[in-house]
Amino acid sequence: MDESIIAFLIRAKRATYAANGVRVAAPSRPNSRDYQYAEGPLTYIDSFLGGVKFAGEEALFRDRQPLWAMNYLGRALSGDFSSDFLKEALLRASVDSPFRGPPEYHNDAYTYKCSVKGNFHWFYGYEEIYFQGEKVYECAFHGGDIE
Repeated sequence: MDESIIAFLIRAKRATYAANGVRVAAPSRPNSRDYQYAEGPLTYIDSFLGGVKFAGEEALFRDRQPLWAMNYLGRALSGDFSSDFLKEALLRASVDSPFRGPPEYHNDAYTYKCSVKGNFHWFYGYEEIYFQGEKVYECAFHGGDIE
């Protein structure tokens, strides 16, 4: 998969959930929250269920054929969790780390950490948020190419 696919994924992430983008009017499943972004033949869809405890999937398609997907499962552990801070971290996805957020990000009393094993084609990872040193959020994710 070429770098243009990863660059598209980053643009899509920066235009949808993390950026408080517009949700799809008709969700794909009962009570899901769905986001979609497209450029030419490429489409990104993020669909998740829940809130404090949640599960979801991000997927990339070319001409309606699936290319890549990532599943995630997470939960807030404390009332000190901030979804706004999580979105700040997710907006910092990069070509080197396009899965969720950067390896580490800080803002005031919050710290985001993300570790990944593997590469864009086959990977698994874990992200955490700390508030004043206490873990307030965690999320596991995995994914890779689809053929």
